[in-house]
Amino acid sequence: MFKSTFIKINFTQSIIVLLLIFSSKLVAQSNQTAVLPDNLKWSERTARTILNKYPKAYQIDGTEKPKWDYKMGLVLSAFEKLYQKTNDKNYFDYIKGYADELIDVDGNIAKYDIKEYNIDCANPGKLLFNLYDKTSDKRYLKVIQQLRSQLETQPRTASGGFWHKQIYPNQMWIDGLYMAEPFYTQYTMKYEDGKALDDIARQFELVQNHLVDKKTGLVYQAWDESKEIGWANPETGTSPTIWGRGIGWYMMALIETLDYYPKTHPKYKTLIGYLNQIAKSAEQYKSASGLWYQVADKPDLKDNYLESSSSAMIIYALAKGADKGYLASNYKKQAQKSFDAYLKEFVKKDDKGQVTISNVSSNVGLGGKPFRDGTNEYYVKSKAKDSSSPALAAFMLSAMELNK
Repeated sequence: MFKSTFIKINFTQSIIVLLLIFSSKLVAQSNQTAVLPDNLKWSERTARTILNKYPKAYQIDGTEKPKWDYKMGLVLSAFEKLYQKTNDKNYFDYIKGYADELIDVDGNIAKYDIKEYNIDCANPGKLLFNLYDKTSDKRYLKVIQQLRSQLETQPRTASGGFWHKQIYPNQMWIDGLYMAEPFYTQYTMKYEDGKALDDIARQFELVQNHLVDKKTGLVYQAWDESKEIGWANPETGTSPTIWGRGIGWYMMALIETLDYYPKTHPKYKTLIGYLNQIAKSAEQYKSASGLWYQVADKPDLKDNYLESSSSAMIIYALAKGADKGYLASNYKKQAQKSFDAYLKEFVKKDDKGQVTISNVSSNVGLGGKPFRDGTNEYYVKSKAKDSSSPALAAFMLSAMELNK
């Protein structure tokens, strides 16, 4: 009996030891595969970093529950371009996984409420055009149509500009151009024979007339047509600060709208003119190394800092603008120089070859409770972060455009 018990115990212990050895090997193999190859381009290195950190795309920026959000739309649009460049199905599956997590079997977006009229909601819709083309899944088309319906009834300023949200009456925000216009342009060209092209051009015209600073040629973050909100300049209605990322949002809005805007339309050259104007102004306010500040027009402001998301967005827009022929070819060389400076200033690799990007502006805003006054001091005192979505996405896009 004692011999039998001893054998059973010995056998059990052996199994436990073997399991421990096997599991430790698995962990070692897992750790080994997590080390990224030295020859990866920056675009794929960043994508792999994101995949490792956020196995599901809704988790981007540490989001705990699935959310239809512009941040995921921004990052996944970079993944879409990377998929088109590499044909690596992992990137496509990451995008599709996000869409399927947020869209139910009847084609409804989780927790989406059209009555909020949040223009940010249009941005992830860009991902669904390609998904629908590849899968013919009607759920994707239904959501695309829902988002187009939102734009159809989106509240507007008296002059025709989209409100940023229902809770921000009479206000256009510069990032709203990026959130809505590329989606709006792609939709109207694909499904409406371009009927909304004049309206799209009108949104940019309002920015040029009301959000562009006459002295610097740069853009303010927001404009209140009524001039009633506390942060608004009583004469112009603009918010007080020229935010670096605001410039980036605007340049990307123009670049990605022009992807779909037909050359034959009378406003096509007008939009290219706007891009040339903001590109020239942005170049005049870059640092000696070729990067951009959080408060873009005041490099000497106390506590101001070089900011990574704005710098990457502008680099991407300059490089792509030159590649597409919208901008002079010398902008490509300037973008390359700025990209090299970007690597030195912001980018680090850890022992597994994963990317960290420093000095990303937090998601600053205006109005609300407690009231955000939008002063220069508010922007420089908003705590910078590491590796949040605007910098990761824009760095991927700039790296792809420069083949890095």
